[in-house]
Amino acid sequence: MRRASLVLAALMVAGCASTQSGDNAAVADLKNTAGQSVGVAQLTQAGNVVRIVVEARGLPPGPHGVHVHAVGKCDPPDFNSAGGHFNPLNKQHGALNPQGSHAGDLPNLTVAPDGNGRMETTTAQLTLGSGPASVWDADGSALVVHASPDDFKTDPTGNSGGRIACGVLVKPPGR
Repeated sequence: MRRASLVLAALMVAGCASTQSGDNAAVADLKNTAGQSVGVAQLTQAGNVVRIVVEARGLPPGPHGVHVHAVGKCDPPDFNSAGGHFNPLNKQHGALNPQGSHAGDLPNLTVAPDGNGRMETTTAQLTLGSGPASVWDADGSALVVHASPDDFKTDPTGNSGGRIACGVLVKPPGR
């Protein structure tokens, strides 16, 4: 029993040590179509789960679809350079779609009347490590905020409308 406790403690320490490495974090400076900063997205990985926090300001009030997109480019005015949703396993869109969901499908961001919003979620469908579900593939990835809410079922975009903010995922400075 003592040996099992020691092994468990060692694994916990190793897990804590791995969360301090630069390989478990990503950040995106979200910009609107005019190039103004409107928020930040922070991703951190612990084990096989990625925690995503989006803090937004200056966006239209109401719910907005949020997705990780397949290409790490955010060229205005429409951010189409970010490609489609991050979908390395070629699934359909949405948590409510029996054929879904894309690895990049996330909950809606609700923006208050003052233009501020926060969305926090976790996912095991993508990784900040290596492998087919890695956001660090050859062309990178971006986080996109859409004009309308995601309906979580309509393939391929959840009827979430145009892209109103975009940020390329990068490793945080100093990592």
